[in-house]
Amino acid sequence: MDDPRVAVIIEDDQDIRELIGVVLSQSGFEVHAANSGAGGVELVRAKNPAIVTLDLGLPDIDGFEVVRRIRLFSDAYIVMLTGRADEMDTLLGLEAGADDYLTKPFRPRELRARIGAMMRRPRHAGEVLPSGSSAQEGGAAVTPDVQPAATSQPEGAATPGTSSAAPLAVNGLVLNSGNRTAEVDGTELELTRTEFDLLHAIVDSGKQVRTKSDLVRRLRGDEYDVGTYISDADERTIEVHMANLRRKLGDNPREPRWIKTVRGVGYRLVH
Repeated sequence: MDDPRVAVIIEDDQDIRELIGVVLSQSGFEVHAANSGAGGVELVRAKNPAIVTLDLGLPDIDGFEVVRRIRLFSDAYIVMLTGRADEMDTLLGLEAGADDYLTKPFRPRELRARIGAMMRRPRHAGEVLPSGSSAQEGGAAVTPDVQPAATSQPEGAATPGTSSAAPLAVNGLVLNSGNRTAEVDGTELELTRTEFDLLHAIVDSGKQVRTKSDLVRRLRGDEYDVGTYISDADERTIEVHMANLRRKLGDNPREPRWIKTVRGVGYRLVH
């Protein structure tokens, strides 16, 4: 099992690299750094970190390719740090598999907050959000119209962990919060942690519509609306992650099997 307090910095600017290192060290991480894309990929492979910060403008290979290579073997949270103002660059990075981004110059406090939110999200078997917590955000509790997946346990046998870890099944999709896996018709999906969290939020909410702001708060670890600022870019990030998730599910947005877009509002489970 990987150490949840290891971080890798991939950044060619020494001043920025040292600044990020201070922020991560003060947050309790064991920090390792690389000044090139190829070196960063190998460092991630060797250290198996929980968090990777990545500069898009690297001297050897660009950040998009670094993300793609890392995603071949790691599900670390990836935060892109970019000086590029072009929104397309950010979207390409998210589509390649990054989880979040900050534009340079960034505030160390904001980087610390983003990373802290990621680390509050469940990572390993048994680290499961309280049952129904996602369905209570922004309103009264809603019972999802989703069935627990069948198990082969003998009648009366104890379920390992909490009851909230029971797999959820809907229309051929099975989500297991205990080991954070998702299967469609028996085939396991290769989801990033962010994609799994978004899919779990939609399935766990049943008929309740989840707004983009709801989902941003879910990823930040805010159970309720506490007045935190959510930008258009934050909501656009959710749209990109949802597009990636649909592609991996093979879910046609015109005739969805699982995720329905509620125009102008957000997303809900198809029933």
